[in-house]
Amino acid sequence: MRLQDRIDSYPDFPKKGILFRDYAPLLRDPEALSFAADEFVAHFGADRVDAVVGLEARGFPVATAVAMRMRKGMVMIRKAGKLPGRTRSVSYEIEYGSDTMEMQAGALKAGDRALICDDLLATGGTAAAAASLVEGSGATVAGFAIVVELEALQGIKKISKYDVNVLVRY
Repeated sequence: MRLQDRIDSYPDFPKKGILFRDYAPLLRDPEALSFAADEFVAHFGADRVDAVVGLEARGFPVATAVAMRMRKGMVMIRKAGKLPGRTRSVSYEIEYGSDTMEMQAGALKAGDRALICDDLLATGGTAAAAASLVEGSGATVAGFAIVVELEALQGIKKISKYDVNVLVRY
């Protein structure tokens, strides 16, 4: 299946000079979403993963699909202030400043193997911060399941020490 056919491109969104790659059409297509989830499950194997982590917010749907296929729980990593209870946080640099992400304390246990899922890998800052949160909890990163990579931004370099499976590259 050519997943590229289920990804739309929007020039100058959210601002001039950006070409936005939108995987929402893939999510609306049950066969494409199933195919993507199956590809990640085949690559990583349910026996090598204890939990699936989804990155806010566009990573949640694919993470949930993969978690269901693997029969594992799904853990959310969200922007600061969005999760109740005690959280762990990490701040990181983005293109024009910094940002902070959080995960609920205790969502992962020491020794858990966590597969991190997201829709898009751009500069790699968010992915690297997610890995830091996972490892800071005592868990290990089983890998990254990424639907789309923007190769020109070279974000893969920030997570190159991990097993990264990308389905579509631009």
